Amino acid sequence: MLVASPWRSAARTDAGKVRSRNEDAFLDCPQQGLWAVADGMGGHQGGDVASQLIVASLAELPQQDDFDERLKAIRQCLHWLNRRLGQELTVTAGRHDSIMGSTVVALLVEGNRAACIWAGDSRCYLWRGQRLYQLSKDHSLQQQLIDEQQMSAEQAAAHPAAQALTRAVGAAEQLTLDVLELEVYPGDVFLLCSDGLYQGLSSDAMGNALSLSAPHVALERLFDGALRGAARDNLTAVVVRQ
Repeated sequence: MLVASPWRSAARTDAGKVRSRNEDAFLDCPQQGLWAVADGMGGHQGGDVASQLIVASLAELPQQDDFDERLKAIRQCLHWLNRRLGQELTVTAGRHDSIMGSTVVALLVEGNRAACIWAGDSRCYLWRGQRLYQLSKDHSLQQQLIDEQQMSAEQAAAHPAAQALTRAVGAAEQLTLDVLELEVYPGDVFLLCSDGLYQGLSSDAMGNALSLSAPHVALERLFDGALRGAARDNLTAVVVRQ
């Protein structure tokens, strides 16, 4: 039997103003202490299929008491999906020059422990003590240029392939996931979102939204702000707070 979760959450997705198809998907399961955002790789075959498959597979994971075992199961699930998406594309497209893939960022919380698991450029933020922290680090060419060639964020963003992903589920034979574990404190607020949302908002705008008392109110503020802009991409967000 599921015990009432101390966490409240709200989730929303929107196609944005330009794209006719929404390739984003989200998982909002406060009773399981599990949330996720997946962004199907735009322009690739089956991006929406990949993102939906990721959130559906994570939702079906068995409920376990041990946090470490649950974290291990999430990682194993994503590695299995990476192989499956590669096989599915070979069967459906019959060629190896295409990709059926998706970013993923997932948050697992139990008691005072939390873990963020990700591949790609969908992000996890933490609002704590009136400060916004970006917990995840993008797996993108832009971030790689910053890290390896000491470019400024502005210089890296000007690269014509800045938005290209260096990791995603289904993008390569081997998937490397990043995992960040942290201790949870009262008042913590988490935001999981696709790049379509955070690219249209300043850090101040995100922080102001996350400081609001209810997840659904914060979510409304985030989307109002992003949709006032160009909103060229799909937008998805999950807000999680105690």
